[in-house]
Amino acid sequence: MSPHATNGTSTYSIACIPADGIGPEVIAAGVEVLKTLSEVSDFKFQFEDYDWSSETYLKRGQYIPDGGLESLKKHDAILFGAVGAPSVPDHISLWGLRLAICQPLQQYANVRPTKILKGTQSPLRNAHTGDLDWVIIRENSEGEYAGQGGRSHRGMPWETSTEVSIFTRHCVERLIRFAFETAQKRPKKHLTVVTKSNAQRNGMVMWDEIAQEVGKHFPDVTVKKMLVDAMTCEMVLKPNTLDTIVATNLHADILSDLAAALAGSIGIAPTSNLDPTRENPSMFEPIHGSAFDIAGKGVANPVGTFWTCAEMVRWLGQEAAADRLISCMETVCGNGVLTRDLGGSANTKEVTDAVCAEIKKQSKS
Repeated sequence: MSPHATNGTSTYSIACIPADGIGPEVIAAGVEVLKTLSEVSDFKFQFEDYDWSSETYLKRGQYIPDGGLESLKKHDAILFGAVGAPSVPDHISLWGLRLAICQPLQQYANVRPTKILKGTQSPLRNAHTGDLDWVIIRENSEGEYAGQGGRSHRGMPWETSTEVSIFTRHCVERLIRFAFETAQKRPKKHLTVVTKSNAQRNGMVMWDEIAQEVGKHFPDVTVKKMLVDAMTCEMVLKPNTLDTIVATNLHADILSDLAAALAGSIGIAPTSNLDPTRENPSMFEPIHGSAFDIAGKGVANPVGTFWTCAEMVRWLGQEAAADRLISCMETVCGNGVLTRDLGGSANTKEVTDAVCAEIKKQSKS
């Protein structure tokens, strides 16, 4: 869907799916910040809430009602909170909601930027603001999360289960190409291709071969191949050597959580689930999960959601506004307005109010 214009102002339609745990709290904070941003910009937002959560699943037996995906397609983007609840097994909630959106809507490029924000501290003793600046690109449609496999002879000593990883040339190539294009736009123009091709000699070897083939079309991008276990060491010991990273669904899922922790907290990490063809709306979500241990206490870190919102704004074509939001977010962090996970004492509302105030302040300068 394309934004419609009213009196020369673009209006973007955003589907909001707060879902579980702290999801409603951080999405509400994100919407408030986006509304404030739009007040000082030449575009507007229209938000529509979707009550798709584990609570509604327990009531009606499904996360997404009939026709739900078609309803999502009318929007320009989707803002997602978190899914997962103690009352529903994780494999049901994940496949019932998040993956049930990403896969049918062909959101095949999962993009996770990471950096040490101003005012925050990395657990790496020699890492400072600006030293760690990565983009991890995760294959988001197949691989280890393809959902292929099964179980038989349940409860018997010979019970058998299979989890089949699916790697197709089409999906690997489109993701690798997207990764090269991303690296090409970044200052370092450096791409690390992460696999485990020494042990996984079929799918992973194909990944390596496709990366080599696609790389021929991007001579200005420096490429390095690395095994996933070695990559964990590189991220910790030599963070400055990394820039853009591409990996499979499972490997990048794990590496991006490590990256968030190395940047200071998983509470600041954003995610974009992109359909690069733009045939379907893309979905934007913080990666911190539902965090039921702090849900309802008003202490959740909204920074990951604000950064996610900035990436959504950027994807919608509003580069300057996205940069402004990130600048305001970093200024607030630099001023010491931090939640407990970052060593501060501020709550969700205090951080949100501070970012909104900074947006208004910077718009006047």
